[in-house]
Amino acid sequence: MELFDELNTKTAEIIMKGGLGVIPTDTIYGIVASALNKSAVTMIYKIRKRELDKPMIILIGNLNDLEIFNIRVDNKIRKALAGFWPGKTSIIFKCSDPKFSYLHRGKQTLAIRLPAGKKLRSWLKQTGPIVAPSANIAGMAYSKTVSQAQKYFSNKIDFYVDKGLISAKPSKVIEISKQKIIIKRK
Repeated sequence: MELFDELNTKTAEIIMKGGLGVIPTDTIYGIVASALNKSAVTMIYKIRKRELDKPMIILIGNLNDLEIFNIRVDNKIRKALAGFWPGKTSIIFKCSDPKFSYLHRGKQTLAIRLPAGKKLRSWLKQTGPIVAPSANIAGMAYSKTVSQAQKYFSNKIDFYVDKGLISAKPSKVIEISKQKIIIKRK
C-alpha cells in the first residue's frame, strides 16, 4: 500500500495492471479500478461488500471513451451531454453488450461520468475508463478523508491519493431517454 499526494503515472500504471486505488474524484473519494479488468471490478464488489446486482459508476477521460462500451451518441445527444459534461453528473446509457455484463450486472445500462477536474480527466486518458464507487463499505458512510477509507480497506488497496477533507456529495445521476431527462439521484 502506497500513499500519494496526487494522481500520477505510477498510480495510472497500478490501475492498468489490475490494481485498486482510492482517489479523490470530482465529487467524493472513490475506490477505483480499470473498468476493462473484470477481476479488478470483481475485487471491488468483494471488498466493498456491494450488492452483486448493483452496477458501479464509470469515469471516462473523454467523450470518445463511450465507444469502448459500444455506446453511440448522435448529435442531439451530444448537445444534451454538453449541458452536463464535463461535470458532476453521471448519465445512464443503454449497454446490452454481453461482454460488459460484469459491469452492467444484467441491467443493460451503464452510468458514466466525464469528470469536471482537468487533472483527473488527464489521468483517465492514461488509465482508460475506471469504475469509481464511493470509498466505503456498502451501507456505511462514504469516506471524506483518506484515513476513513484506510479504516474501511486497510492494505486491500494498492494505493491511496490524499487530498485532505472532501465534503462534496456523490454525483447526480440522470438518464436521457427519448429526449427526456430523468433524474435518478439528486
